Amino acid sequence: MIILGNVVDDQGRCKHYSTKQDTISIKFKCCGEYYPCYKCHEENTDHNIQPWKQEDFDEKAIFCGVCKNILTIHEYINSSTCKHCHTLFNPNCSKHFHIYFGSYKNSTCSF
Repeated sequence: MIILGNVVDDQGRCKHYSTKQDTISIKFKCCGEYYPCYKCHEENTDHNIQPWKQEDFDEKAIFCGVCKNILTIHEYINSSTCKHCHTLFNPNCSKHFHIYFGSYKNSTCSF
């Protein structure tokens, strides 16, 4: 998997978000490329972010940098850990869900 942006390690952390829990990268709907965060996308592309729509949430678009598996958007937003390796996701990422998942409703998330 190629992760674009300002990546600082082999688990997908970037210069903006590099805690132990920052191990996922997101495939952006607008370009189909994986970036660790919206800031990396903004700094490395010449187009605006197009968020995923709720009807697209079955799309495999979340790459776990620890186990290298790809999750659906539903699997990601409805869990606090990777379903494959149980790595804990950074709970603060949900503050940016509106950027990635425009029609995201807080009520669909279980954490």
